[in-house]
Amino acid sequence: MKLYTYFRSSAAYRVRIALNLKEVPYNAVSVHLTKDGGQHRKPDYQAVNPQMRVPALELSTGDTLIQSLAIIEYLDEVFPDPALLPTDAIERAHVRAVAQIIACDIHPTNNLVALNYLRKLGHDDKTVNEWYASWVVSGFEAIETMLRPGPYAFGSHVTLADLCLVPQVFNARRFKVPLERFPKIVAVDAACAKLPAFDKARPENQFDSE
Repeated sequence: MKLYTYFRSSAAYRVRIALNLKEVPYNAVSVHLTKDGGQHRKPDYQAVNPQMRVPALELSTGDTLIQSLAIIEYLDEVFPDPALLPTDAIERAHVRAVAQIIACDIHPTNNLVALNYLRKLGHDDKTVNEWYASWVVSGFEAIETMLRPGPYAFGSHVTLADLCLVPQVFNARRFKVPLERFPKIVAVDAACAKLPAFDKARPENQFDSE
């Protein structure tokens, strides 16, 4: 497998965690989102992923998968151990809900494309950062009430929710969003940080980190 990744992309971060947890070997290819005008915009990468975003996962079959949640669910189906979704249908829905609050509501409003467009419209960094923080806080307020007794987001087993939550916490800290109001979220992040699969996936541990 070949993973097209960028060390600071939270979507790619999710997939790196999944691959590590399932002990699936892969070759990482850096697609730097700020160098050279954005390497994801180059024609050679557009041929890999027409959306021109990371991650993308190239399989041995020649197929290429895009969108982090789709990639992770593929990995969970093909490499079922350890499972990232509960066996109970209701519990699966709760786990997916937390994952989607992050991946569908928080992340799209504060990824690099959105933030750069705000700057293009003339907003200064203070305003952009306030925009970023408002969506993180709004999403985290909901998630904080949804988490179960730990150590992980839904109990004693890591799930898809943890894979989405940890990268979002990393980004929140990077943008200096206060997290004191979210002790459950902070505790889940701390528990996950003790696992080698999460630590290995951290942005600062990637070969393309700056």
